Amino acid sequence: MRKHDVVIGVIIGACVLFVFAVLLLAFLGTFASRPLTLSSLGKRVALVEIKGVIGGSESVVRQLKRYAEDESVPAIVLRIDSPGGEASASQEIYEQVQKVRQEGKKVVASMGAVAASGGYYVACAADSIVANPASLTGSIGVQMQFPNTEQLFKKIGIDFLVVKSGPHKDIGSPYRPMTKEEKRLLQEVIDDTYDQFVEVIVEQRDLSREKVLTLADGRIFSGRQAQELGLVDEMGSYQDAISMAAQMGGIKGKPRIIRERLKRIGPFDFLFQLLGRFRSSVPQHPVLEYMLSP
Repeated sequence: MRKHDVVIGVIIGACVLFVFAVLLLAFLGTFASRPLTLSSLGKRVALVEIKGVIGGSESVVRQLKRYAEDESVPAIVLRIDSPGGEASASQEIYEQVQKVRQEGKKVVASMGAVAASGGYYVACAADSIVANPASLTGSIGVQMQFPNTEQLFKKIGIDFLVVKSGPHKDIGSPYRPMTKEEKRLLQEVIDDTYDQFVEVIVEQRDLSREKVLTLADGRIFSGRQAQELGLVDEMGSYQDAISMAAQMGGIKGKPRIIRERLKRIGPFDFLFQLLGRFRSSVPQHPVLEYMLSP
């Protein structure tokens, strides 16, 4: 009987441990994507990272909104390591940074290896821009890319017939050459979006429109060149940007940093993410881009 009781006790203990482990994992999973709050006492600097091509704004905007509502966060560092991306996504992040500043938060943009085009557009929303001397920035401009597969399909004997409601409904079609009128219409869209970029720099960097236009021809600059031209405020590292944000936010001593914790994913989730990224890297339709071209 004693042996039987021991076995039952072991089974019950194992079940209790299993239930506890499941509850613990569920709890951690619930808060996995939330900011670290273990060091929640006192004021902190929030870190929001913008890495790679800007293909959307949801994640960054969500973080900015969260920190805007957090009374323990007086300052935010935008760590930008991006060649730019979609114009609309860059604008949405820019607008949210502006709203954060209107809430009284201080924002410092910290440039990594690259903070060009749309990356620079976002940086312009900050109170101050910090760059490394060798950071690549600039590339101020707009582009749209249209593949033309007409000759390829002709070689394999495939033709496309399009029925449309108006002469410009299939503008940018890869199955036929673009007409002069279509190029003119698209150029007007490009010019208008480009002008929006220029206006942001004129307003946020306190530069004349004439000077900005001389710089906004798509060329890139080193961080040091950008500072000399008035596009960047300070030379410094990521740590320098953290210290600057802390000082601007009234934090004394060594600042503590809060950042969004990356959620742990399983192998299948990782595979699906890779497939999703591959799919998103294949152009489904042309978009306006504030993008540093390779």
